[in-house]
Amino acid sequence: MSTPFAGSPQSAARSAQSVRDAGIRAARMRRGMFLLPSLFTAGSIGAGYFAITQTMDSLTAGGNDGGANHLDWAAIAICLAIPFDALDGRIARMTNTTSDFGKELDSLADAITFGVAPCLLAWVWGFHSLPVTMNPQLHRLILQVGSFVCFLYLLCGASRLARFNISNDPKPRNPGRHDRKYFVGMPIPAAAGLVAATVHCCYGYPIPYWWLSLLWTGLVGLLGFLMVSTWRFWSGKEINFGTRQPFQLLVVLAIIIFVLVRFSSGALFFVALAYMFSGIWARAAYGWSRRRRRVPSGESAESEELPARSVTQFTADLAQQGFPEQGTTAAQEEWSKVHGHTATGNVRRDDF
Repeated sequence: MSTPFAGSPQSAARSAQSVRDAGIRAARMRRGMFLLPSLFTAGSIGAGYFAITQTMDSLTAGGNDGGANHLDWAAIAICLAIPFDALDGRIARMTNTTSDFGKELDSLADAITFGVAPCLLAWVWGFHSLPVTMNPQLHRLILQVGSFVCFLYLLCGASRLARFNISNDPKPRNPGRHDRKYFVGMPIPAAAGLVAATVHCCYGYPIPYWWLSLLWTGLVGLLGFLMVSTWRFWSGKEINFGTRQPFQLLVVLAIIIFVLVRFSSGALFFVALAYMFSGIWARAAYGWSRRRRRVPSGESAESEELPARSVTQFTADLAQQGFPEQGTTAAQEEWSKVHGHTATGNVRRDDF
């Protein structure tokens, strides 16, 4: 059988068919790449669903542990969902498969896994399981306050997700180093991680004393506030596994993972608590350093109470006092000395 020439119709048809087959294979591969981040998101939703079911099972569980085993498994499931949530976005960016569908699915997954699941876990572990032998009125009051605070946590978490979705380039009120990337407000997975890590640190055994429930109320309320705040929290997005020598980074991560798995009850709680206080410390340090820059060492305390005035108002006041007509440059410089800012509109001394 003779082989068709390169320019024959048979050869052209085969070439066209090969191009079509290659295009079909590329399209299938592309669809598979878009599906990969969604699989991690689905894993996060599955972990949240498992945590919810385990928390509900703890309400009807008998035995000596009083459902502590179910609460511990619920906390572990929430902690395991955090890597899934971190990997889906990173994989989507690495494979250039980001999409609006993926973003919306990820937000809904976060609302379930890091909003509803830890909210229900916090209420059952910290309030519902208090002993019935305590004062009935105090028990009822703690249940009501705890329910309201857990609802605020869920509301703040949903608001945090909504703000993240509509923010193109959110700016923290206390910007850090320029070579680092930060979250504006505490991310909801970190808040849920602290709730779950606290429960896992106690091996799921519910709070036995009412005063511990009050401390738990303060912690859950603080997490809700941090989520809707504009304080900065480290995102870790500058960690790059595509460097030429990622071996050192992989070794460090392997050690961290081993410690977190081997000593999970204490290590997870310490890491989650340290992350929360890192944002609080950054905010406090920034506010202290900014006050120090604005207030000279010899300035009296009364100067802190000076009202804020704009450049235009300050220039008009100086003009009434006989300030020479030299434009606004000299007035702006004098205004900057008084207010400790560059002359760019209305800025208060305590605005940070």
